[in-house]
Amino acid sequence: MRFGRNVEVRPLGGGFGCLLMILFSVVASVLLTVVANLLLN
Repeated sequence: MRFGRNVEVRPLGGGFGCLLMILFSVVASVLLTVVANLLLN
């Protein structure tokens, strides 16, 4: 994944690490949404 001209991000652990990072980000966003809803209500 590339950001700008000279910044490149490579996922740790190859394909499996990439999958894990995607899964973690999805779970984290869901948890953050639930927590935000609980705090706002």
